Amino acid sequence: MRTIDVNEAIDNNPFGRFQWLVVALCALLLIVDGYDVFVAGTVLPTLIAEWGLSKPQAGALQAWALFGMMFGALFFGPLADRIGRKKGIAISFLVFTVSTLLTGFANSPEQFKVFRFFAGLGCGGLMPNAVALMNEYAPKRLRGTMVAIMFSGYSVGGMVAAGLGIGIIPQLGWKPMFFVAALPLLLLPVILWKLPESLGFLIRQGEQEKAKQIYAKLAPAAALGANDRLAFSEAKGASASIAELFRHQRALRTLMLWTAFFCCLLLVYLLSSWLPKVLQEAGYAEKASLLSLFSLNFGGMAGAIAGGRLGDRFGLPKVVVGFFVAATASIALIGLNPSAGILFLMVFVAGATTIGTQILLYASVAQLYNLSVRSTGLGWASGVGRIGAIVGPTLGGVLLAKEFPLQQNFLIFSIPAAVAALAMLVFAVSNARSSAVARLATA
Repeated sequence: MRTIDVNEAIDNNPFGRFQWLVVALCALLLIVDGYDVFVAGTVLPTLIAEWGLSKPQAGALQAWALFGMMFGALFFGPLADRIGRKKGIAISFLVFTVSTLLTGFANSPEQFKVFRFFAGLGCGGLMPNAVALMNEYAPKRLRGTMVAIMFSGYSVGGMVAAGLGIGIIPQLGWKPMFFVAALPLLLLPVILWKLPESLGFLIRQGEQEKAKQIYAKLAPAAALGANDRLAFSEAKGASASIAELFRHQRALRTLMLWTAFFCCLLLVYLLSSWLPKVLQEAGYAEKASLLSLFSLNFGGMAGAIAGGRLGDRFGLPKVVVGFFVAATASIALIGLNPSAGILFLMVFVAGATTIGTQILLYASVAQLYNLSVRSTGLGWASGVGRIGAIVGPTLGGVLLAKEFPLQQNFLIFSIPAAVAALAMLVFAVSNARSSAVARLATA
């Protein structure tokens, strides 16, 4: 009878076709998730005109989906630690696709808020569980890169929303932008059929036969005997509780990650909600303003992939600090009302270092916590970040209603990026000290 460490096997074997399937399926889920998030920014100028909304009212309207995301992250993260990540992902996906479809039938701001809240509930649950699942199936040497590639689907979804908005909204109005959400429902049977359950979860539940079936796909050349047992080196540990996130010298790092999440998601949703409207008011054409949202998400995709590769090579904390510094500069420069070419470049950099950095933050959280509390850690970090996401559009509406000069608005918008850079610098120093202590203890 042998005991095979699955975690060690994943780290030591080549990244195979089965793992690429996990990347592809999770990326597809996040394309739909990203579309749902960014479609709100594409329709906001139309909603303001159609329903006669003030800027603070419009910001509050956007915040309802983000309230849902916060509760979804806090609820579905710990739930998946108990029922399995595959079930958690499937439930989240169903909730937000159906709710997004129903949003297209809203005839008042009140109905819009309700449907967007439930859509946000599903979105908030999907993201941390998809990251946790991908993190488990990726070898440590490629973990940052694979999570970033998967998460780039989120930015692709935003690009799809911006592209469809350019063609659909001027001709057919805002409602068809939400009816499009019916199409991804066709993915649900594929997800239930092909997406694997967490190996660590199956092993903890004593589901050895199911775990062996998945392991055979991960390592086709391995021959498992009837008496062989699979084990996951991280599978034993503390219960999934918030208190565990602050143990083992992780308190400071947890708080710094939460600060960075708060600031980063504030920026992501501030820019995604208000950038097209602000640029229209600054004199850019409607098409150019929607293209800025495309540029923001294209930057997010490029930043995530580049950041993942750099993170695997130099360490995620160092890369994240550098990205937040670049975000501070690029967001401030947008306010100088540059030519269209320079504007799109600055928006691209801002997307790379906010949306892209959000993805790197998820990977940082996944690497900080062990398997038994990973979904809980991701859920709470995401949930705290969602508070920032709620503040972002609301703050944007209030600031824009005061009619500050464009440059002053974007200088204010850049402050959260500077705070996040400082928080991650503290995290990086604390992480390095913790690693040094661990090495001395094992020497």
